[in-house]
Amino acid sequence: MFGGFAKAIFGSSNDRYVRSLRKIVDKINALEPEIQAMSDEELKGQTARFRERYEAGETLDALLPEAFATVREASVRVLGMRHFDVQLIGGIALHRGEIAEMRTGEGKTLVATLPTYLNAIPGNGVHVVTVNDYLARRDADWMGQVYRFLGMSVGVIVPNLSDVQRRDAYHSDITYATNNELGFDYLRDNMKYDRAQMVQRPFNYAIVDEVDSILIDEARTPLIISGPTDDKSELYKSVDAIVRNMVPEDYEVDEKQKSVVLTEDGTEKMERLLEEAGLLVGANLYDFENTQVVHHVNQALKANVIFKADVDYLIYEGKVCIIDEFTGRMLEGRRWSDGLHQAVEAKEGVTIEPENQTLASITFQNYFRMYPKLSGMTGTAATEAPEFYDIYKMNVVTIPTNVPVQRLDEDDEFYKNQADKFAAITTAVKEKQELGQPVLVGTVSIEKSTALSKYFTAEGIKHNVLNAKYHEQEAHIVAQAGRIGAVTIATNMAGRGTDIQLGGNLEFRMADEHADLTHGTPEYDAKAAEIRAEIAEEKQRVLAAGGLFVLGTERHESRRIDNQLRGRSGRQGDPGLSRFYLSLDDDLLRIFGPQTMFARLMNKNLADGEAIVSPWISKAIETAQKKVEARNYDIRKQVVEYDDVMNDQRKVIYEQRADIMDAETVGDVVVDMRSETVNGIVGEACPPNSYPEQWDVPLLKERLQQVFGLTPPIDDWVQEEAVDPEMLVERVLALATAQVDEKTAQLPPETYVQVEKSILLQSLDHHWKEHLAMLDALRQVVHLRAYAQKKPIDEYKHEAFQMFERMLGAIREDVTRTLAFAQFNWSPPPEPVLPDFVTTHIDPLTGDDDTADIDAATGNIMSRLAPMQGDRPEMPANVTQAVMTGEEPISRNAPCPCGSGRKYKHCHGAL
Repeated sequence: MFGGFAKAIFGSSNDRYVRSLRKIVDKINALEPEIQAMSDEELKGQTARFRERYEAGETLDALLPEAFATVREASVRVLGMRHFDVQLIGGIALHRGEIAEMRTGEGKTLVATLPTYLNAIPGNGVHVVTVNDYLARRDADWMGQVYRFLGMSVGVIVPNLSDVQRRDAYHSDITYATNNELGFDYLRDNMKYDRAQMVQRPFNYAIVDEVDSILIDEARTPLIISGPTDDKSELYKSVDAIVRNMVPEDYEVDEKQKSVVLTEDGTEKMERLLEEAGLLVGANLYDFENTQVVHHVNQALKANVIFKADVDYLIYEGKVCIIDEFTGRMLEGRRWSDGLHQAVEAKEGVTIEPENQTLASITFQNYFRMYPKLSGMTGTAATEAPEFYDIYKMNVVTIPTNVPVQRLDEDDEFYKNQADKFAAITTAVKEKQELGQPVLVGTVSIEKSTALSKYFTAEGIKHNVLNAKYHEQEAHIVAQAGRIGAVTIATNMAGRGTDIQLGGNLEFRMADEHADLTHGTPEYDAKAAEIRAEIAEEKQRVLAAGGLFVLGTERHESRRIDNQLRGRSGRQGDPGLSRFYLSLDDDLLRIFGPQTMFARLMNKNLADGEAIVSPWISKAIETAQKKVEARNYDIRKQVVEYDDVMNDQRKVIYEQRADIMDAETVGDVVVDMRSETVNGIVGEACPPNSYPEQWDVPLLKERLQQVFGLTPPIDDWVQEEAVDPEMLVERVLALATAQVDEKTAQLPPETYVQVEKSILLQSLDHHWKEHLAMLDALRQVVHLRAYAQKKPIDEYKHEAFQMFERMLGAIREDVTRTLAFAQFNWSPPPEPVLPDFVTTHIDPLTGDDDTADIDAATGNIMSRLAPMQGDRPEMPANVTQAVMTGEEPISRNAPCPCGSGRKYKHCHGAL
């Protein structure tokens, strides 16, 4: 009670913190007349003066008021946009490494220019991270005008850039890029064989746009670079055919955990079917020999029972494309791991693509935590504030709006079933459409969008559908969703990237209605002025009708997604309305809600078509959402806990690689490896404190032959009276060293150093790849240790450490063996050839796969791979010239212009 009383008088902690920042804003405003009086040249000279003062010892905090005032004035002169005071507050929060929660339409893109410029003064680079390539290009070009005016360099990282272009972009003062490109460049850099080929420089400061989408939603799955493994498509098909014989009584389903397990009777039935198909070894399904079959059975069960078409995935151009549960977009190119995607492909009867083996991976959590300073901005972050602090140590600051919000958020309406709910939605939409009020209808899945669309069509309601099946028209549909009487059904409105402007969007109307006109011509300008007037008039009519009406057809698992949907209405002081329609059939209520209470309350007391509107029930739903959010957070936290174990090992391996590449010579490392290998072999056969008659002499001979190709007189040595293991180590090591010295003399010293480096790096990469596969397998089964009253994460840490130790020993022995058996000649050592990697890189705006095989390694290394064999048509001369000069870059996944029918990367674009 007292807390609420104090909050009413003094404001919340967030309010007090924001008030404290207004003192700095006052200093910035006080500098405005002085800065405005500067000429363009004087304003441009500010950057050099700031850098001199920074090098002299002045801190960025001390420079902040002047730097912010400089950026604001530069923005006015270059863009015609002046930062509001609340935008200055947002900029200060970002500079302090915090998350600025600013409502949709408050100008976050412009806010980022303030801390970006300030933190670029030291010259160590600032990364501005966006959710897709389009925004990276747009913002680098748009806001880059301000930075360039002030004398700073701006780079942008997008797919299909060469290493030289990437390196130049990373060495700019300010770099715009997507989270995927940054992460993959980090992984690729740590797979290269020459320090000069690496493109990134040490991490400094990053601002993450749509921080909740990138650091929470996208962080559910790691970035993975992988290579193909053996084809097992027939096994998937066989197991899928068997699983189709199972009936609901044969398995138990847990929708919350998205898992399905066989019952005892189901297991016996499965064993009989597998035995008939010749896939079972012995009679017991869970024998060790059947581990792989059990895995395939479990994935096939999950594919057939849990995963549903048009909800979890859809078939697009003969491929299974995942649907993102948060954005509703088709993630073309992204694949479920661990054989699940192949199981779904077998279920749907499409081509089964082989599984991939992980070569390198990292989670976004561990990638972004490498930045010494990290900040972010979004419209919805407060509900996830605990997670942002726990994982990233970032506080969320809610920035007030420049103009008070006028949107009215009404209580939810509850119905007995979906039919009653759809009928009520249809009635509401009809009423609003007749008034001329635009309606945005939010759904949680493609399936619900399609069902509602059919309902609207039957009722004669003209509407547009926006979901993964129609993502090509996405921007055009969203841009016109604010016109008079427009009705738009959207699968999800999170991060759509295009504003809903009341009355319509000039740019998109010109593109749709007058595509034949050229921008900048008198005809274009005349038509644009005419349409601009129409939009202004239509906007007044929409405002009079109440602004945009956001209608949610059910609650999402996360309140943040609901808030993103609501945030589309009432932007920048516009009027608006939002309301959610719910029923007992909704997934959230059915799976997570207090079913007994709702069932009793609604089934007994409600007539058909009747609704309940109660703040108390809305609060109960919000409580259910909080429980789901907490559960999802626990899942993400567990992902981070497990990846932290791998991350420690990853740092060791990557630092070791860097040390090898930087070293002038690695002879000492190789000598130490040889010494430790000999010690290990002798110690294995001749344990310390043992007698010679207890030694395993045959094993010692065998191992020395295997590793060194040596056949020393071990029997004679053992017969000596004073012989001990240390003496054996010295003699074997002397022979092994003499053997290597003899080979070393065959090559020039600088050439032999390169040979040693190459062997070291290749061995390191090979064993690290195998180690990642082992860790993946361990993680799949370590949860079973809980049955033995052991904590799985502790068991994972212990086992992973032991496996890492074994891997280091295997690397030492592998390098020693390779050098011992190597046959040298006078030709230079061959460059290591990297495999044809597969990278997962999805454009969140369109769902397109922007991955190019050229990204897999460096352009320098990949250019040395053998060209594609086989006939291909001659490339047209004009296209060849354009490609060679860089005037017309061709997407790696686009059809080849030569007309072969193959993708460019498999034809004339083969590397």
